[in-house]
Amino acid sequence: MGVAFWVEAKSYEIGTASFLKSFFSTVFIRCEHSDWGSRFPTIMNELYIGELPWRRCEAALAEIEQIQECLAGLPPADAVWDFENRRAAPPWGEDISPSITSLADYYVTSDGKDLLEVLGRALSDSLVNRLNIVIR
Repeated sequence: MGVAFWVEAKSYEIGTASFLKSFFSTVFIRCEHSDWGSRFPTIMNELYIGELPWRRCEAALAEIEQIQECLAGLPPADAVWDFENRRAAPPWGEDISPSITSLADYYVTSDGKDLLEVLGRALSDSLVNRLNIVIR
């Protein structure tokens, strides 16, 4: 079953729950050095639990830029599929497109869009419309 970011009735498709967990796992292990929420408290401590108030979206957008920078400096092989089971691997294994050159472009939604761009659009929509963003 797929998950999406929702702003009221508008959805932003992500993919499987395990795919989204991989994104958070990679940020936790690679960008926060296994200290959950230490660098990105809005994304990791608030959005991760499933809902982010629209008033926190500006902070989240700033964190997304920093996450993008961090992931851009890491090779695709550094992806973490599950922080709770570090031996877990993505269903596609190491078979990824040659166009993926860093973790910044590794996370592509099930409909072929860059996850960080999708999240940025959803956060902006949430902020502009003063509606909370929900993961479901």
